[in-house]
Amino acid sequence: VQLVESGGGSVEVGGSLRLSCTASGYRYWMGWFRQSPGKVREGVAAIRDDGITSYADSVKGRFTISKDNAKNTLYLQMNNLKPEDTGMYYCAARSMRYSPWGALDRRGYNDWGQGTQVTVS
Repeated sequence: VQLVESGGGSVEVGGSLRLSCTASGYRYWMGWFRQSPGKVREGVAAIRDDGITSYADSVKGRFTISKDNAKNTLYLQMNNLKPEDTGMYYCAARSMRYSPWGALDRRGYNDWGQGTQVTVS
């Protein structure tokens, strides 16, 4: 699975951004993760192949994950952005149907994009 993110940038507090990730190949779960300097990479949102979604508590009500199967593209709509949302955002894919790791646990994902930077100030 090849993953390529786009859509990052700098935005003011309260602003919005939409991240995109083009993906080739089958994936059971796809997710967005973020990492700030000195912090562990954390799961932000994930979507299963049947459309079931999962969100981190910190982004519920502000972020929406979606996918367009015809375009092989994953999206993350981010609204009401806060400074703590700053970080490198990574698209990830998990092809395994059964895994001991939860949908937002990075250990369950085997394919990663290069990341796109989001800065909120």
